[in-house]
Amino acid sequence: MPIRRVGQGASSVHIRHYNQRLILQRLRRLGEASRADLARAAALTNTAVGEIIKQLEAGGLVRTIGKRHEGNRGQPATMLGLDARGAYAIGVRLDRTRIETALSDLGGTVLSHRTHDHTLPPPEQTLDLVREDVEQLVRLVPASRRRRITGIGVARPYNLGSWLAELDLSADVFAPWEQAAFGPELERVCGLPVVEENDGTAASIAELFHGHGRSHDDFLYVFIGPAIGGGLALAGQSVRGYSGNAGDIGMIPVRPSTLPSAVLRDGRDILLGRASLNALRRHLRFRDVPHADYGELGTDAGGAAAEEWLADCADALAEPLLTARALLDVPVVVIDSDLPAAWIDRLLEQLGPLLARRVAEARTPPALLRGSFGAMAGALGAATLPLFLHFGPGAGSLAGPPNEPNRQGGPYALVA
Repeated sequence: MPIRRVGQGASSVHIRHYNQRLILQRLRRLGEASRADLARAAALTNTAVGEIIKQLEAGGLVRTIGKRHEGNRGQPATMLGLDARGAYAIGVRLDRTRIETALSDLGGTVLSHRTHDHTLPPPEQTLDLVREDVEQLVRLVPASRRRRITGIGVARPYNLGSWLAELDLSADVFAPWEQAAFGPELERVCGLPVVEENDGTAASIAELFHGHGRSHDDFLYVFIGPAIGGGLALAGQSVRGYSGNAGDIGMIPVRPSTLPSAVLRDGRDILLGRASLNALRRHLRFRDVPHADYGELGTDAGGAAAEEWLADCADALAEPLLTARALLDVPVVVIDSDLPAAWIDRLLEQLGPLLARRVAEARTPPALLRGSFGAMAGALGAATLPLFLHFGPGAGSLAGPPNEPNRQGGPYALVA
């Protein structure tokens, strides 16, 4: 399906394209649905939905998946679903100690994934490495469908050179990134449109588009990686905030850690210093506990030292999450991590009772959910950015770098 930019004053065009995106969203949530199901879910007429479905089928985004028989009366309903092959995107996750690239389809399936585990190189070297990865991923898409690659999403912390003391990293390594125009350069060498976003927000958009967002419109998303970041979804839309850092709870001041391995600044601490995998690694090292890659840590790895960190992490998270519940009125907190799912389950088991004990009178703590994608959330989040921009009802919520107009020139629209 071709993509075009929407001009000013085209209100009827805006409405048509918004309704197309709305139907895609409802279909994504329902998994499969009849035209009548979609009309009810989107509060549109059956006639309007029928026309929209024709356009989406012609564009290769929707397909017929079977019939539903409802009793013995009337014709069986034609059931529809998203055609995952209708669009593709490439994601690039840049972290201080890892580079990931991924190819995703419209359904959120990661078709291929590449990882480079080392300290982030200077921008020029990173550009060469990512370009090679992107070229390999593009070749995996059948030639007849490559025009359906919507673009490249780049997800990275906006402040790569900050909080390095808490992360035990050298400032000199990341200084070249402060003024790097990585997105425009990647677009130039790859020939595909690039959209950039904060890594926490990008991961939350993957959760909104492909995960718990199918059943929850309002949630705070928290990702515990080497650092800790997050994003915010309200009314089914991604919220960026003034600087693009909405939901980044890692900067919230917290009580100092009682762990002997803690690194404090003037006796103060922030959530990043306690609820992060770097804090876990530091504590295991302090206790002389050998440890493997985060993704390979079994449920019994780390022993007593791991339990000490889990307790400290839960204690550090409790107050920020209750604050978010009070300020934003979000009923759900989704927590994901580079750690295996069993570790997050253990953290949630400790965190739930803490929230229940500390919540204010006449208030309830947020429900806690484990994230849907684990260590793949960052790369999938990056790949979801172009798909969300093209096919999400709230495409305008992705506005490019903070405090700048959308470099893409405005919201994209579907045309049959």
